[in-house]
Amino acid sequence: MLKLRRQETEPRIELMPLIDVIFLILTFFIYAMVLMVRVDMLPVPLESYGSSEEPSSTPAVGVTLRLDGNIYVGHDQVTIDEVLPALKDVMDSEPGTIVYMVMEAGNGTVDRGPLLTSLWDRLHLAGIDIQLVGQDRESGSTTP
Repeated sequence: MLKLRRQETEPRIELMPLIDVIFLILTFFIYAMVLMVRVDMLPVPLESYGSSEEPSSTPAVGVTLRLDGNIYVGHDQVTIDEVLPALKDVMDSEPGTIVYMVMEAGNGTVDRGPLLTSLWDRLHLAGIDIQLVGQDRESGSTTP
């Protein structure tokens, strides 16, 4: 009599195709991570010109409002009443100094809003031009 059924074989797991798929996925994720690096500037060789001048750096000082409410002028901690004299000393020693105001990112232990407006008002009344420092809109939060 003829057998109509095939003889059943035991199922096998082929490892070579699985290894190939794993390496393809690994390669994809490695390239994806390499391409996720944000490049701010491309390295470009610059030409040298005979009519060039040496660049001059502009002196700058930062007024930092920390999360705990402390104020720093440069690296020195000062009170709100000492900010203006400290800035005047720096600006007298280096004319043309740019003043940057920086607020440390995060949730502070004190309300820094009144401190910021009071400090801004005092410096504005003294005739000091203030530059604010912050993050790019793309890298910061999306709220306006």
